[in-house]
Amino acid sequence: MNLAKSKEALTKLQDYYVLAIKAPFGIFRKPFYLRETIEQMDYGGSGSFFIVFLVSLFIGMALSLQTSAELAEMGLKMYTGRVVGLSIIKEIGPVAIALSYAGRVGSGMASELGSMTLGHQVDILRVHGVSPIKKLVSPRVISSIIMLPVLTVVGDAVALLGGYFVSISVAHQSGSVYWSQIKQIMEFVTIFSGVIKPFIFGYLISTISCYMGLSTKGGARGLRKSTTEAVVYSTIMIIISDFMVTKILIMIFGIPV
Repeated sequence: MNLAKSKEALTKLQDYYVLAIKAPFGIFRKPFYLRETIEQMDYGGSGSFFIVFLVSLFIGMALSLQTSAELAEMGLKMYTGRVVGLSIIKEIGPVAIALSYAGRVGSGMASELGSMTLGHQVDILRVHGVSPIKKLVSPRVISSIIMLPVLTVVGDAVALLGGYFVSISVAHQSGSVYWSQIKQIMEFVTIFSGVIKPFIFGYLISTISCYMGLSTKGGARGLRKSTTEAVVYSTIMIIISDFMVTKILIMIFGIPV
């Protein structure tokens, strides 16, 4: 029984690798499904803006509030901007926004493709000689790789503004001091660390969600299971890949990132 389950798990992993490798390259081969890609960018980008705005705003405000309170006890409140900026840009911003993206967009991808699979629409594409990976998966992968970094940049800016608001209104810190600390950390390593992660997160979320959707079986209950697993596995891979990327960056640059 365990051997059968192991073979099944390896088969699923193999199928996922095939999808994950083929999907990004589908955009470079004809036919080009530009309309589908733009639709997915609109769904994943502008459709997620409001939740990203709220999540980022309150994360920045909460982090600034807690940080300023802790640093004030040590007489280091002037470094609030530096701590908030580094935390938001390098770690909290990319991870929090990726988790929000997985919860909203990733689950939507899995649910939509799962419904198409159960309704035999994917089989119809195959009958007509259309690759489901190229038509359905590639636009979603490309849109996620593009839009998640954009959302992360916007979210980081909103979080820093939220931190600034709390810093001057609650902690009564000088706004110029806050922004001067932010300016000091805007180095290549900091920006690169915060920008590279969303590309990886977007790729993982989209490929995992699409695979779960296309492998849906068992009617409505199976659809619920695949949608849930898409979010769960995406969340796990976001956390694991965040640690791995951070470790690699430390090895490359030789400093904590």
